[in-house]
Amino acid sequence: MNKVPVTVAGAEKLRQELHRLKTIDRPNVIAAIAEARSHGDLSENAEYDAAKERQGFIEGRIREVEGKLSNAQIIDPKLLD
Repeated sequence: MNKVPVTVAGAEKLRQELHRLKTIDRPNVIAAIAEARSHGDLSENAEYDAAKERQGFIEGRIREVEGKLSNAQIIDPKLLD
């Protein structure tokens, strides 16, 4: 896989986003799915559908950020001149 050029600050932002996604967003959406599931019939449950869609987005973003970080090549823009 190709290396992704990232500044030190950019890599830190990606790490912070990944931490937030895993520790805050993922548990929140799991709780929202459980709550929606407790309301009964899932076939006509808009809350459940929205929570599952959000979960898919979060899991996709986690994979994307992990991929970027695993292929990151830390660069210093000052040295590119």
